[in-house]
Amino acid sequence: MLDWLARLAAPLNRVLFHMGADAVSWAELLGFVTGAICVYLVVRANVHNFWTGILNSALFLLLFATARLWADASLQFIYIVLGFIGWWHWLHGGHHRAALKVGRASARLLLACIACVAVGTLVLTPILRQAHDIAPFLDALTTSLSLAAQVLLNAKKIQNWLFWIAADVIYLPLYFTKHLNLTGLVYVAFLGLAIAGGIQWRRLESAARESETALAATKTPAPA
Repeated sequence: MLDWLARLAAPLNRVLFHMGADAVSWAELLGFVTGAICVYLVVRANVHNFWTGILNSALFLLLFATARLWADASLQFIYIVLGFIGWWHWLHGGHHRAALKVGRASARLLLACIACVAVGTLVLTPILRQAHDIAPFLDALTTSLSLAAQVLLNAKKIQNWLFWIAADVIYLPLYFTKHLNLTGLVYVAFLGLAIAGGIQWRRLESAARESETALAATKTPAPA
């Protein structure tokens, strides 16, 4: 199916210019732009990150299918579905169906995410090796890390940034060695924005907690 999709998207895979050994296509260039905008909006905790992220996933799906990074290409399908789920959850998943607030994941949720990353990597690696993926272990690991990060992002938990940072650190050499230089630069930007996002979300969470404490204090009846 992915081969068919790559052929269908031939116009978007047309080469625009060369960056070293990377023949930059429309898909890669537009993926660069939408990816940078999406992560910037996530750092700002802006709900519009979801529709830009869905568009970004569609573009990267075409790019990775062409580059034969099958796990990364398949992952974009899941990102699109999770993007719609996260979009709804941020708008209506809080108390009383209100907008969701930035918070911290419980120890149980974090352990579950780590366990899923480990299991996902073990399961996907031999499957991708059989599918002649060009980097089966790294592709499986980054796929698992990214899915865990997206789940935490959909729940608006600060720790999503730790998983994104781990994935980005692995993605960088993977893309540069496969001559996806512009995409590699995207992930340099993603890494910097992920670090900034962790700092920004901590500030948002602290401000929200202080606001709730102050509000609770005003509702506390004064002693007689």
